[in-house]
Parts: sequence; C-alpha cells; structure tokens
Amino acid sequence: MLSLSNLSPQKGSTKQRKRVGRGPGTGHGKTAGRGHKGFKARSGSGIKPGFEGGQMPLQRRLPKRGFNNVFRKEYAVVNVKELDRLDAGIKVDRQVLVAAGLIRAKDNFVKILGEGELTKKFVVAVDKVSESARRKIENAGGTIEG
Repeated sequence: MLSLSNLSPQKGSTKQRKRVGRGPGTGHGKTAGRGHKGFKARSGSGIKPGFEGGQMPLQRRLPKRGFNNVFRKEYAVVNVKELDRLDAGIKVDRQVLVAAGLIRAKDNFVKILGEGELTKKFVVAVDKVSESARRKIENAGGTIEG
C-alpha cells in the first residue's frame, strides 16, 4: 500500500547534481567544466543579460523617447457608485476605503470620480474630488473636507 512513508520519485525522473571540481575521476575535475582560460573561465564572469557579443546591444540601439516625471502623483480612483456600498453618514477617508477594499494600502493618493449615482450622505476627506463627484456628494447631503 502507498503511503507518505514509502513515496519515491518515478524511475529516471531525478538526477544527482553535478559536483564539479572533485578530482579527475568525476570527469568534472581540474577546470570544473569551464574549459581553459577566457572570459567564461574566470570567477565572477558570465555573459550579462542583453550582451550581444560586442555588437551594440538593442537597448542602446533604440532611440530614447519621452520623459518620466519623478514627481508624478498616481491617484487611486474611486467612483461615487462605489461609495454607495459604504454605511451612510461615515467619514470617508483613505483608511476607510482600504478597509472596504476599494483601494490598495500602497495607494498614496485618492481621487473620487462622479460615475454612477449616490443615495447616501457622506463626509468625504480625500486628496481630490472631480467636479461631477462634488456635485453628486453635495446633492446627496454630504460634505467635502480639504
């Protein structure tokens, strides 16, 4: 009977690892499978990703395009229809939205957009609110802080 105590891999499915540099009898002694001299025989060497044998590598042949603004702010977007799932009358801030699963904990900035309808009253305290979302929140009797 097969049990955890007598499990073994299928015949031929596993190989012993190659133990290099363990004498001439192994067939991998002396130079340990690296050949004689040359770049690939040295310690710490090896062809790096993107190396094309001395030819100008692709990442240097292609032209640079665009501009990456290191000061750019990424906003997590929440629509007013998603706010409708929350309890009425609460203060909606970043922590509440993370707890509700509407944004991720690593999102630094939050913007409320106006897609959908809002039936409940909220006090909203986030980084940005679109004009249509502001209108819908205030029409539902809510307020926006900040």
